[in-house]
Amino acid sequence: MFREITRKKQALSKEECLEILQNAKRGVLSVNGDEGYPYGMPMNHYYDPTDGKLYFHGGRNGHKIEAMKQDSRASFCVLDEGTLDPEGWFYHFRSVIVFGRIEFIDDEKKVIEKVKELSYKFTNDDAFIDEEIAKDLQGTLMFALVPEHITGKHVKEK
Repeated sequence: MFREITRKKQALSKEECLEILQNAKRGVLSVNGDEGYPYGMPMNHYYDPTDGKLYFHGGRNGHKIEAMKQDSRASFCVLDEGTLDPEGWFYHFRSVIVFGRIEFIDDEKKVIEKVKELSYKFTNDDAFIDEEIAKDLQGTLMFALVPEHITGKHVKEK
């Protein structure tokens, strides 16, 4: 069902892909939007190595949420920071694409846990995190991308 990578020499191992998913702060989540048009949006995420899911949060309404409720299929693409080639203007970077299905998280305890994990990618200020969660929890929707296929590759821009 999922295509194999064309340039196999550039393929990343599963371990490399998971490391990038764990360390990247944001990527682009793409869903099937209105009238079949792809709808991609930048999103912060948390990759949980214990269950292999990617967690996201956002508002309870909007184009993204409506699209995910109509069609649970989605993809998520992340890049590492990359490195400048010492002999030129171009970068070497690694990218990962995850294909899977969206599931919505209703358990408030789990929502709080995953929002905290996601927040720790940006700050260790527990007081700030707890304050934000208390203020925004009722308006927050947590969802996970459950991977069905993960692929990654090393890219030279040149």
